[in-house]
Amino acid sequence: MTFDRRYMKNKGDIRQLSIIFLFLLLSSSISVSAQRFTFVELNCENLFDYHHDEGKDDTEYLPEATRHWTKQRYWRKLNNIAQELLSCSDDGIPDLIALCEVENDSTLNDLTKRSLLRHAGYEYLMTNSPDVRGIDVALLYSPFTFAPIRSYSLRVTPVEHMRPTRDILYACGQTISGDTLHVFVVHFPSRFGGEKYSQPFRQAAADRLCQSIDSIQAVTLEPKILIAGDFNDGDESLIIQQIERHDIHNLTKEASAPKDIQGTYRYKGQWESIDHILGSPYIFNKVCAAFIHAPQFLLEDEKRYGGYRPRRTYNGPRYQPGYSDHLPLVVRFRW
Repeated sequence: MTFDRRYMKNKGDIRQLSIIFLFLLLSSSISVSAQRFTFVELNCENLFDYHHDEGKDDTEYLPEATRHWTKQRYWRKLNNIAQELLSCSDDGIPDLIALCEVENDSTLNDLTKRSLLRHAGYEYLMTNSPDVRGIDVALLYSPFTFAPIRSYSLRVTPVEHMRPTRDILYACGQTISGDTLHVFVVHFPSRFGGEKYSQPFRQAAADRLCQSIDSIQAVTLEPKILIAGDFNDGDESLIIQQIERHDIHNLTKEASAPKDIQGTYRYKGQWESIDHILGSPYIFNKVCAAFIHAPQFLLEDEKRYGGYRPRRTYNGPRYQPGYSDHLPLVVRFRW
């Protein structure tokens, strides 16, 4: 096969074509029966850069603000997140990574191209949401094991009293096994104002997600669907149950974890499982492991309540060189 460079718009087009050729070569040379695939989900806890985004309420994460979010702290946070993600797999790098609470394109570029993650070769897709604070969701992917076909944002229409929230990221791509995989990355509205008051806001986001799930299922026989993110609701919540009624399984409901770790997030001494990875029946049957990644370096002593909690970046207003207030979720597949 040959091509004429005059028809390529820029060097990025040539690079993308080279990646596709390499992807096809790997697809033809690797045994499908032996293929493993690792998926990670992480809420990064306010991964902001140190510049103001016009029209966004991000001023607390500026050098002159009360949090004193400096260039040095920003780069330390990036490298900590990179270290955390790389530690999630002891068999190569994760193939796909769903991230919540990332600010913008420049932040993702720094994370994938300039931090400790730069040699992993990740590319990324992300939303550009109307969220008041300017935070978004993103999907990191290894171009050697996942080739995007299309991607776009799904806007959540606010209901009464609801602030604009994060878009849902949808990405469709081909895995190295030849499967077409549909991926959704979500960050549902928080429980600010109380769980009962805020529940309709998460309901609106769940409704939008389920509309897209139904659309895929209507035109695809045995679709391969993955949904991941911070749902701000637990395993038994009405929101998760609603999504499950659309022939979706909670892949991380029984996720294993080290002793004394009972969720991905801890609030006032209580562990909560508000991060989830969900999947369609085909995906559910390919799971070979699901766990909360909680090595000791991601934890700190919970002095007030006892036990451990995620080693976060800020303890109230006080800065500490931590990682995130959430722990990563990891699912490994074999297909």
